[in-house]
Amino acid sequence: MCPPSDPAATVDAGERPAASTLAARLAATFPSLAAAPAETLERIARAGMYRKVPAGTVMFSERSPCAGYPLILSGSVRVLQRYPNGRELQLYRVKPGESCLLSGSCLLGQADYVASGIAETELELLILPPAEFNALIASDETFRHHVFAMYGERLAALMQVVEAIAYQKLDQRLAALLVNRDAEGGEIHTTHQALADELGSVREIVSRLLRSFEDRGWVDLGRERIRVVDRSALAAAARG
Repeated sequence: MCPPSDPAATVDAGERPAASTLAARLAATFPSLAAAPAETLERIARAGMYRKVPAGTVMFSERSPCAGYPLILSGSVRVLQRYPNGRELQLYRVKPGESCLLSGSCLLGQADYVASGIAETELELLILPPAEFNALIASDETFRHHVFAMYGERLAALMQVVEAIAYQKLDQRLAALLVNRDAEGGEIHTTHQALADELGSVREIVSRLLRSFEDRGWVDLGRERIRVVDRSALAAAARG
């Protein structure tokens, strides 16, 4: 993940939290690092570039080199594939306590990114420089386990996305997405275009499906919000 170039996205050195504070936040945010020796967490906290970036910041782009391994403390990043016809396909999100599959694989394979990452919300993170990332992989068992365990989990989730696209109808995938979003509680604040991007579809088709869900009494549609009315019906539709 590249340090954002926009000056507004950086943090002055005086605003950087103390290394001990960052180390404690790493342990609290990343369960797989909680058992790491104190010196490992302090090392990551000292070596990592601390950044705060606004929503919408492009964190990395296709064919760009990876400038570091991101450890997200708050906020989320959308990782997506863009196509020449203008369509997008969301591959996954990276939230606090999770790792970016592409960043890890690019650093390990010394390759460029094959997708883009955009800050979905205001973002706070540490970016571990490549040299320090490689040194920790080679010398620290806890950090190495964290990277490869997260790698395996993220790869499995990505395979589920591929399977859903290949074998599930769009209405099933949309229903599943709404059920998952509803699990977070409250109304789903999003746009039809954002849902279409996440599903690799187009807004017109998603809007038509949402209206059909509303006609069946499954959802209530509003301006940039969706309220799930019949979650069990949506879950049944998601299962097909």
